[in-house]
Amino acid sequence: MFDKLDDILMRLEEVLNQLSEPDVAVDAAKFQKLMKEQAELQPIADAYKDYKTQKQTIEESLMLLEEESDEEMREMLKEELSDAKKRVEELEQELKVLLLPKDPNDDKNVIVEFRAGAGGDEAALFTAEICRMYIKYAESRGWKTELTSADENGIGGFKDATLLINGAGAYSRMKYESGTHRVQRVPETESGGRIHTSTMTVAIMPEVDDVEVQIDPKDYKFDVFRASGNGGQCVNTTDSAVRLTHFPSGIVISCQDEKSQLKNKDKALKILRARLYDLEQQKQHDEMAELRKSQVGTGDRSEKIRTYNFPQGRVTDHRIKLTLYKLDAIMNGDLDEIIDSLIAADQAAKLSSMQEEA
Repeated sequence: MFDKLDDILMRLEEVLNQLSEPDVAVDAAKFQKLMKEQAELQPIADAYKDYKTQKQTIEESLMLLEEESDEEMREMLKEELSDAKKRVEELEQELKVLLLPKDPNDDKNVIVEFRAGAGGDEAALFTAEICRMYIKYAESRGWKTELTSADENGIGGFKDATLLINGAGAYSRMKYESGTHRVQRVPETESGGRIHTSTMTVAIMPEVDDVEVQIDPKDYKFDVFRASGNGGQCVNTTDSAVRLTHFPSGIVISCQDEKSQLKNKDKALKILRARLYDLEQQKQHDEMAELRKSQVGTGDRSEKIRTYNFPQGRVTDHRIKLTLYKLDAIMNGDLDEIIDSLIAADQAAKLSSMQEEA
């Protein structure tokens, strides 16, 4: 581990030297690439430097303790030694986590697809609420959101919907949300007051560019139509909405949130690229089933990941057996405690797997 950390310190110094060269500043692509590498290496380098400082403190404190006879000074040195040892343990764990292989998609924007499951109108209403929950969560982190399509059921619910989330590190946090979400409550549509169980699914996909996924224009076609639902003056009066059909996969995507037909076409292609990339990722996940078992679920749509129990004000994430009694706050986008716990569990599982392989 420490050889790798020394290599990282050397590489960071090389990157910083290159960034200070005048010719690099005029090459935008190279400058951006180096800046990204610096951002990835800097936290590891800072933690390792702190680790080396604390190790030095331990050595110096032990040497001074051997020479010091004054009891008050010895107590101060012992306290300093204890603090440094504790910090070294913390930094060792932190460095192990920082050195875990990075998901190449972590920094990407996200495309979220919602689909109502079992439960009819109640499932559609719950789907709309989960969609709003993620919009509020995104806003709390300063991310931008765009609801590109929503098939409404007439009473405020969504049969399905697609949401774009743009923000630094969006995928690194949102990727744990893929799967089946279950709600237990008395539906607004239920007159007898009985508790029903309904479901909906969330699919989280990283946004990919046309270099990563190339699509032959011969493989798809666009149809245009007039947008429906709530919209501005032009949205409902011009043929600005588009329907994209991809022949090889059978995927059909509709986009109608923009007044411009061209912008809707661009968004539809963006979603198609993400879908095709996701299909390939799912295929790889299936081929690496054993590896997937060692990680917190991030890809299996059939997996029931969470239950929202309204009568008890309870939310339970089944993957990590976490139960929180703050349903109202969570439905209003307060998801950090759940997502932080999922990240910690995923990191622990990966560290354990690496130790077993070592």
